This record gives sequence, C-alpha cells and structure tokens, in this order.
Amino acid sequence: MQHEITKRIPLLDEKGNIAEPGWARKLLPAYRRKDIKANPLRIKEWDYYLVTNGKIGLALTIADNSYMGLDSISLLNFEEGWEITTSPMRVLTLGRTGFPSTSEKGDVSIVGKDYSIHFKHIDGKRVLIAQMKKFGPEGSLTAKIELTDEPEESMVIATPFEKEAHFYYNQKINCMRAKGTVYYGFDSKCYTFDPADSFAVLDWGRGVWTYQNTWYWGSASGEVEGVPFGFNIGYGFGDTSAATENVLFYDGKAHKLSNVSFNIPEKEDGSEDYMSPWTFTSDDGRFEMDFQPVLDRYSGTSVVVIESIQHQVFGRFSGKAILDDGKEIILKDFFGFAEKVKNKW
Repeated sequence: MQHEITKRIPLLDEKGNIAEPGWARKLLPAYRRKDIKANPLRIKEWDYYLVTNGKIGLALTIADNSYMGLDSISLLNFEEGWEITTSPMRVLTLGRTGFPSTSEKGDVSIVGKDYSIHFKHIDGKRVLIAQMKKFGPEGSLTAKIELTDEPEESMVIATPFEKEAHFYYNQKINCMRAKGTVYYGFDSKCYTFDPADSFAVLDWGRGVWTYQNTWYWGSASGEVEGVPFGFNIGYGFGDTSAATENVLFYDGKAHKLSNVSFNIPEKEDGSEDYMSPWTFTSDDGRFEMDFQPVLDRYSGTSVVVIESIQHQVFGRFSGKAILDDGKEIILKDFFGFAEKVKNKW
C-alpha cells in the first residue's frame, strides 16, 4: 500500500501523532512545532543540502536536536578520494535555531565561533552561504551556491513510530541545479559548480525520534538524455505500512516505488564491506541497480548517551528504473550516494 496525501491537513492530531500517515508530492501536511506533545528535548529539526557534480561535493547541515545543535560542513573530492568534515556542536539549543515550519519560505542561519552557515530564499532561488576559518589541514573554507530549477514535485513522507507522540516528517527535493564556488586552503583553491552538470538535494527533516534506530538512505540527481532525473530511496525506521519514501523523479514529476532493499556486501567476519560493489533490488521490479563506490564518508561519534555511526558512500549507479507509465530509464555510472546510519540520539 502506498497511501498518497492529496490535500492540505495538519501534520499532527491532538495527541501529537501523525494525523494521516503517507506520502505526498508537495509539503501538504502542515508542521507546527507547538503541536508536538513529546518531551521538548526529543524534538529534532534539520536542513541538509548536498551539492555534487560527480567530481566534487559540498554538504551543509544546520540541525537543532533540542538537547544539542550540530552544524556541519563537508568538502568532498571524488576524483582524488578525500573528504573533510567539520561539525561544531551547540548545547541545549531547544529550538532556538529558529527553523521555519516549511521549506517553501523562510531562512535559517547559524553563526558560531569562527564559522557561519546561511540558507536563504532570494528572488526565487535557494542561496547557500558558508564560511569556516578552521576547516581542515589547509585553512579556511568559504562557499556560496545558488540553487535553481526546483522541480514541481518532491518526496514528502509522514511516518509514525509505534511510540506515542513520536513521528518523522521529511521532504527530499532532488534535481535542483547548482551554481557557485567553494574556496578552500591557504592558496584559496577554487572549486566550481556549473548548473550544466551540478545538482543539489535538500533533506528537510522535522520530528520526534525514538532513541535507537538505523536508517538507510540513497539519493542521486542528474540528467538522462537531457531530461532531469533522480531518485530517493530509503527505509529502516518507523511504521512504513502506509507508504515508503522510495520515489523516482523525471522531468519534475514524482513516480512512486514500493520497497527497495540495500544489499551491502559483507566481509568474511560478517561486517559490512562498504567499498565493494553493492546492489539494490525492489519488490515491484522497478528499481534494479548495481552500485560502484568511490568514497566512504565515515564518521563515528560517542558522547555519553549519544552515539552515531555513519557510512555515507558515494559512487555510481548502473541499472534500470521504471516510471509509473512503464517507461524504462537506463542508468550508466549515474552519480549519487547510499548510506547506512546507526543512531542512539
């Protein structure tokens, strides 16, 4: 079952539970932080942007997890096989970061010691601005990126947890075109994003999560025969009986998939072998992919009762995806990522 939400409704009912579980093509359920009934320390809000062109990548995060805030900048070089991530934390943010209730308008900014990150809406564009003085071994980073050509439809999912007043509300906007520059290092080396081959995804998340969970997420954006194409795949937490978050995007329109499995290879000792080739399979036969990794952005955090083990693996997808009308999309070395994250948070 893939229940589609088709009208504007409140996201939460009077008990703080998802009023109508399912998926939507736009941000139809209305999120209001004041409607949440759970412990205020459990509320999590974040905006995450990833910009890539298959050669380099820039990831920017502003997150307010109530008991702590996390602001992160990542610069990734897929050709040379390296990445730098710096993630300052803030204590007891309690929603003071000031996230807007919708992704469609409103800005969010954070200014900390020796860094700042800004996500703005300006003249119909999304503008990402970031700077960090102590970023990596070669000095400071500055970046300014403009995102345009936002598609008409996106992936929106309203997922309940079995625990009362816990929920996950998320939007993924794929296939935005990116233009801008990143300067890094003592000699201010310039990395350029050209909208002809550079694309961005927004991961917009709001919710109250259970303490321990694991998620799988994959995403890619680009062009197939001159037409914008991308996908969002994922699972691993919450009650997804009403809908999954698996969606194909073609020429601005969403095409709903059922279940997709991440088949991560294992080593002889049974642990995941993230840099060996993966496969992806779907129960409806509409998403069948091979995946060749090129870079594993690994991070591990353990602070008192907080723990996070993340493997965000970038690489190239090859295979087929089938749209709602039966049209077959053939991918060859289509750049994107797939990740597995274990959290205690």
